Amino acid sequence: MSLAHTKVRAVSGAAVLLLGAAVLSAPAPAFAIPVESHCGTEPGNNNDAYVNHAQLTKRLQQIERTTGGTVDVEVAGYSNQGREIYQARVGHGDTVLLVESQIHGNENHGTEALLNLLPEWGSNTPAAQALRENITIVAVPRLNVDGGENDTRQNEMSWDDVVADFPQLAGAGPSWNYRADVPGFDVNRDFNPDLDYVPAPADFPGNSADTGWYITPESQTVRDLYRSLETEFGTVDYFVDLHNQWSCYAVEGTGEMSPLSISGRFIADPSEFGDWPKFDYDASRRANVAVYDALQGQGNSGFGALTLYPQDTNLPGTALGSFALRGSATVLFETSSNTQTDGQKRNGMLTKQVQTGLDGLVDAIVDGSVDTLDPADYEEIPNRVFLPAD
Repeated sequence: MSLAHTKVRAVSGAAVLLLGAAVLSAPAPAFAIPVESHCGTEPGNNNDAYVNHAQLTKRLQQIERTTGGTVDVEVAGYSNQGREIYQARVGHGDTVLLVESQIHGNENHGTEALLNLLPEWGSNTPAAQALRENITIVAVPRLNVDGGENDTRQNEMSWDDVVADFPQLAGAGPSWNYRADVPGFDVNRDFNPDLDYVPAPADFPGNSADTGWYITPESQTVRDLYRSLETEFGTVDYFVDLHNQWSCYAVEGTGEMSPLSISGRFIADPSEFGDWPKFDYDASRRANVAVYDALQGQGNSGFGALTLYPQDTNLPGTALGSFALRGSATVLFETSSNTQTDGQKRNGMLTKQVQTGLDGLVDAIVDGSVDTLDPADYEEIPNRVFLPAD
């Protein structure tokens, strides 16, 4: 929520339903980001525009100190190269939201957004105090810390490293998400809804429609954190994953450039993977509608031109897919840009967009309005359309 406000919104369920319907049926006043606006043509390799690991450590320590420990920062785990993977916790409400950023090392805007939001959520304003009474937020600002330093999508880990950790895999081939030339793994294909799963040779190499294995320290860190929150709360109510995508997409039917895609759909058929009675697609759709609504009516920002990420996905090996099966309402943010395909001119706007959408979801959870939203409104969010570089 915008912590400059002096109170949490109090909106009746009927009013929220009417507002949601109005927003989705009548787009915000058009402010078209020019299609040629820094769309895949600026020099990439702009990793220096974001905090490195040492700077991230310093920023988180500063946030903990300036909030008097209201934002509690701890080491959740370590990467294959021995770097700290941090978690930051704020609030003590009964509803829990777990949010992670930068599972892919070259996708940075979510990390910057969390570093801006955490001190607001931990501040002394009445709104922040009300937030902390109603929700517990646990954030992993940068999961793939080695990939972040190396500016790679993958972590830094060889198949030999995996076999050293899991000797039973000595006769198995590398998993399908491994790139020997990095070397490293796409960590976001290493998840499994069974938190007790032990890697078995018969499950390799697997494919994108399979569950993962928890063979990387990054996925193991999130698994252990998720498990601890389940033990504490029963269910991890919300899970948000902050990503980046190709720089150039447009809103279907309008041609307006879309700076963000969102989604709550990662499992085509939950019964394919066993019995998961807490799976709640409607809860995911409501959470995404809350993000959509929060980004409408932001003046000439262009924030309102967000789109749906492709809905024909079936990705149980992602964190979103695995945790959706376990009962979390899931939200994917795919910000249009990453370090290799875009320059720095849009960084501030793209970071603010993530802040606004995530803050809006938190706001809707805190005041209860997320529960009154119509999940069918999710289907009215426009699809994204691919654009080539200018």
